[in-house]
Amino acid sequence: MLGLTLYWTLNYSWQNLLSRVRADLGVAHQALRVEQEHQSDLLAHLRDSWAFQQRLRQAPESLDGWLDDPAQRWPLDGVRLRRDVALDALPQAARDRLRLGAPVTQFAIWSPEQLAAFNPALVEQARVGEERRGLMSLSWVPVLGPDGQLLGILEGGALINRDGELVDRLRDQVFVPGTLPEGESGAVTFFLGDLRVSTNVPTDSARGGGRALATQVSAPVRRQVLEQGVSWVDRAWVHDAWAVSGYEPLRDLHGHAIGMLYVGFPEWPFVRTYLVNLLELGSGVALLLLISGLLVYRGARDLFSPIEQIHRVVRATRRQQEARIGPLGLDPAHELAQLGRQFDAMLDLLAERNREIAGAAEELEGKVAARTLSLHQKTAELEEHIRMLTEAREQLLISEKLAALGELCAGVAHEINNPLAVILGNMELLKLELGEAAAPVSDEIELVLTQVDRIRAITRSLLQYSRPGDYETPPVWQHLGPIVQESLTLVGATLRQQSIALECQLSASAPIEADRQQLLQVMVNLLVNAAHAIARRREQSGKGGRIVVSTCDWREQGALRGAEIRVQDDGCGIEPALLQRIFEPFFTTRANGTGLGLALSHRIVSRWGGELSVESVPGQGSCFTVRLQSRASHEPGEAQGQADAWRLGLGGEEAAP
Repeated sequence: MLGLTLYWTLNYSWQNLLSRVRADLGVAHQALRVEQEHQSDLLAHLRDSWAFQQRLRQAPESLDGWLDDPAQRWPLDGVRLRRDVALDALPQAARDRLRLGAPVTQFAIWSPEQLAAFNPALVEQARVGEERRGLMSLSWVPVLGPDGQLLGILEGGALINRDGELVDRLRDQVFVPGTLPEGESGAVTFFLGDLRVSTNVPTDSARGGGRALATQVSAPVRRQVLEQGVSWVDRAWVHDAWAVSGYEPLRDLHGHAIGMLYVGFPEWPFVRTYLVNLLELGSGVALLLLISGLLVYRGARDLFSPIEQIHRVVRATRRQQEARIGPLGLDPAHELAQLGRQFDAMLDLLAERNREIAGAAEELEGKVAARTLSLHQKTAELEEHIRMLTEAREQLLISEKLAALGELCAGVAHEINNPLAVILGNMELLKLELGEAAAPVSDEIELVLTQVDRIRAITRSLLQYSRPGDYETPPVWQHLGPIVQESLTLVGATLRQQSIALECQLSASAPIEADRQQLLQVMVNLLVNAAHAIARRREQSGKGGRIVVSTCDWREQGALRGAEIRVQDDGCGIEPALLQRIFEPFFTTRANGTGLGLALSHRIVSRWGGELSVESVPGQGSCFTVRLQSRASHEPGEAQGQADAWRLGLGGEEAAP
């Protein structure tokens, strides 16, 4: 109710203020109209005077000098007889009034030249800040001849710029004493465009005094009144304070908004009055509520205490605490006393049930824990069996695929090698027989020989992939450092030609058991692939140019298993969809690749129980990791004695310690 009352009083008071300023604006409009009618009446009396009519008939050329006399035009700022008015350029309503002999009033903006021609003294009066134009209140009175024809127009007017008497006179007519709070006064302002040219708005609202000339109206008011031509009745920022304001456009003879008339009064006194009334109302309501609340509390105190005791017990019970209501100090037959006894009995019964449930829950938790532990153990065993079966199945599938692929590669290589040897021999014989006569086709012959060499290299790779054991030498224990250094020497010149930086970090100390030549082949394959990846990224984005080769010991679960090599590049990277296929034979993404380099490297490393893995981020680079065991685990079928002989270093080589 208090909120609604505040809302209604605020809305009602604000609507009253707006209605009041709307009425004040209407009064100011009417008072300004009366001023203009008085101005027209003065011109009409001057036109109808005997002196004017005598000079008009006998010496019309003397009228201009006679009208320049201040005694004739007072209280107007200037009067002149215009014979050059083009009636056709005027609006229809103005033309009709002038032809009927009726006066026409208007507002107009005159340039300094027009002001000087009308009255030179007005030029300085019109200056307001940087504005030199003048806002004129003009009246036209038609001058008719004996035959009723229009001879000219008697034009008179007053400059509104800096006319403090006019705005003070209008303010006194609008704001009658006693209509505003004591000590407050309203204001009337004339605007030329959005600039105050005549006003009694003080320069300092707090202290009063002065006139806020050459200041501008707020932007929202300017848009609505000047640009849209609609009156403004609302609160607005006036110079340096909020005011309840009314604005209406001042229009010229053609209906264009050229200025504004403002009427308003400060907002703060009314806000202050409203706040005081609000404080008085709130204080009265609060005092009334306090007195009534004390009376109600005093009458219901005997009822509140037992209810509070019951409430405390209920809250304690919700927190799993032991509590009882006990005696409430009431008549045993009272409803609250009976409720308390029944509630305590229910709590006793509930406590007994909770103890029984807690015992059953503990027994159940023990059984559940035992069954859960047994289930976890069986699940772990089952998962281990599944993993072992999955690995065995994968290894069996890979072995079958590699065996079939090896037989196929060996057959293909064997069938290609025979005709290839015939082609190579005949081409060499042809080149020898032709001698100098072969010069015109020497490039073609060299091209054929080059392609034959390429085919022979492919068939050698196929044979090496299908029968890797035929190309092996007995492995020995050795350190990775010298092998890595030798591989970097083999490809170093090629990498320097491609402007690829090569970094080497050798920290592995554990020896490994491997075939030196095959491990060199693996390293060269990885370095060449890294160089190709860097070249591809340079073509795509202009970035990349670094290969990092590092070695370290291979440890798993704290146990030393061997050593590992990492070859990391900042090349183009490998798409995730291709990572599962890069070790497949004949799979390549290069136009001139064979797809056997990584497949052969993977088989060489896997043959000795090692691992070859890759991690790659597309667009950032790849990292190939080679892990080799200190004691190589050979493929099934090899004799234990042969493996021991390899470790002893056949052929006169000494095994590494």
